[in-house]
Amino acid sequence: MSAPRAGQAPAPGDPWRSFRGIMAAALILEAIVVLLALPVVSAGEDGLTAVSGTFLIGMAVVLVLMSGVQGRPGIIWVNLGIQAVFVVGALIHGAIGFIGVVFAGVWALMIYLRSEVKRRQDRGQLPFQQSGPPPERD
Repeated sequence: MSAPRAGQAPAPGDPWRSFRGIMAAALILEAIVVLLALPVVSAGEDGLTAVSGTFLIGMAVVLVLMSGVQGRPGIIWVNLGIQAVFVVGALIHGAIGFIGVVFAGVWALMIYLRSEVKRRQDRGQLPFQQSGPPPERD
């Protein structure tokens, strides 16, 4: 996005661009948490097996790849659905299921925030939709 030229009005804000960035960042954060689970799983009763290691590393790769496609329609539901895979991963190790439960909560919150942004956008209540000077700050 280029800066507006002299005499040209700046482009209005795009709340969905920043929301896509937040979703992508959450997936990258989740991938980091999944990789940090490797030592936790290795310290467990069965240790780090080929199944658990492959699952964790594979899911981390999937999460990183998914962070690049956050502009697609309905992707937020895919993001929530991937958490079900992690919850089922509790069959491999309980820590994997715990990651799924925690991030399912994160994605449920993201879905709520998405609906709230959409509601405010439909009502014209987003800051870039307001006319007049911004309110003064103390």
